[in-house]
Amino acid sequence: MPEPVGIANLPNQRYKIVSKQGATFTIMVCGESGLGKTTFINTLFHSGLKPYQDPAERHNKFSSAHQNVEIDIVRAILEEKNFKIRLNIIDTPGFGNNVNNHDSWTPIIDFIDDQHESYMKQEQQPSRSEKKDLRVHACLYFIRPTGHSLKPLDIEIMKRLSTRVNLIPVIAKSDTLSPKELDTFKSRIRDIIEAQDIAIYTPPLELDDPASAEHSKQLIEAMPFAIIGSEEEVETGPGQLVRGRKYPWGIVEVENEEHCDFKKLRSLLLRTNMLDLILSTNELHFESFRSVKMGGSDEENGEEEKELTNENGEVVKKPSISKKPRRLHNPKFKEEEDALKKFFTEQVKAEEQRFRQWETNIVNERNRLNQDLEEMQSKLKALEEQVKKLQLTKR
Repeated sequence: MPEPVGIANLPNQRYKIVSKQGATFTIMVCGESGLGKTTFINTLFHSGLKPYQDPAERHNKFSSAHQNVEIDIVRAILEEKNFKIRLNIIDTPGFGNNVNNHDSWTPIIDFIDDQHESYMKQEQQPSRSEKKDLRVHACLYFIRPTGHSLKPLDIEIMKRLSTRVNLIPVIAKSDTLSPKELDTFKSRIRDIIEAQDIAIYTPPLELDDPASAEHSKQLIEAMPFAIIGSEEEVETGPGQLVRGRKYPWGIVEVENEEHCDFKKLRSLLLRTNMLDLILSTNELHFESFRSVKMGGSDEENGEEEKELTNENGEVVKKPSISKKPRRLHNPKFKEEEDALKKFFTEQVKAEEQRFRQWETNIVNERNRLNQDLEEMQSKLKALEEQVKKLQLTKR
């Protein structure tokens, strides 16, 4: 057997490069006020965070036509086994408290679009060695645990977010609902998301890896994730402390999968699907934005323009990224596609078999007719010979 030339070592080289460079990951949390967004973030990154030494960029303030809104950008470094993640947490202000909540989502949408535009401008510069990337890779949308249905405001905001970012819906403070109420609430939310054509993020199914595919299915079945946040530790037994909440009727544990979906959501964000979230942001949402800004026609891209007023009082048109992204890796569509492919393949095989049988029958029939024709020609020659003999006899 010939000695390997060494190309199989390429993944190890890539691993060294990636380990040295590290990665950047940005999470945004948004939803109504009082749903525990900040508490959840503190629960998610309970340990392993290092303060980012750039306090000047800790807060950004964005203004809209309706209100001045402060979006808090918390930067940190998450380090594990000598691999560093530059983590950006975008903590958006709560909304839905006003009598008129129309366009209350504008600051959040503008922030996401501004980060795409900022990154695109950096790519166009002669020097691109140190690009600042604040594009949102995952947006956690917090849903109030009413147990009834999604509010019209939730539906409107989720629609707008889903065309710009990987949207992950979560049910906040899920311990306020009984298990039966929670299952019913989840089912209603899934039905509304499907009916309203809201494109939420779905993990890819690795069909060649059964264990990974099964884990992805479990994550998909758990959506929207029912979560509980707590920064406190409670005692479940002598010397046993867990993060959770203590009630008169018992203790709710944050990391107990029988109590909530916190571990599943953390696995999706940090353990199993971080790279896919980063890649889909770059390849789908950023490219959709870039294609519009680089001159794609509104009619061609399905875009709508909205008029804005700049600093000089001039009216300008800003494209609204309303193009619906293709639902990547949606397991339901994947299963339907596989079923249709299987059905089509079986139909083609059946038709080919029927055609072969038909062709065989035609060949057999042709051979039989040729044989009959030869017999008839033989009989005809025999009759002609008899006729000639009779004619000779009469003479």
